[in-house]
Amino acid sequence: MKTKTQKASDELRPEYDFDYSKAVRGKYHKRLSEEGANIVVLEPDVAKAFNTSTAVNEALRSLLDLTKTTQRLTKHSSGRAIARR
Repeated sequence: MKTKTQKASDELRPEYDFDYSKAVRGKYHKRLSEEGANIVVLEPDVAKAFNTSTAVNEALRSLLDLTKTTQRLTKHSSGRAIARR
């Protein structure tokens, strides 16, 4: 015996109807590139670790701070190797 499927009612307002046949893919891509927008695509494994762009930015800033700290430490060395006997 077949069951009747109910037709899904369209609950959206008429102003939300959108004709996708007139859509343009990448419409603003060129403008964003010219304005200097930095778009970075993360690899899937990295994207799992960082849920938001804020999380990525915080991690990168902490990495930059760490590199500044280690550069400061290495600049103070004389650059000579210590001879051990």
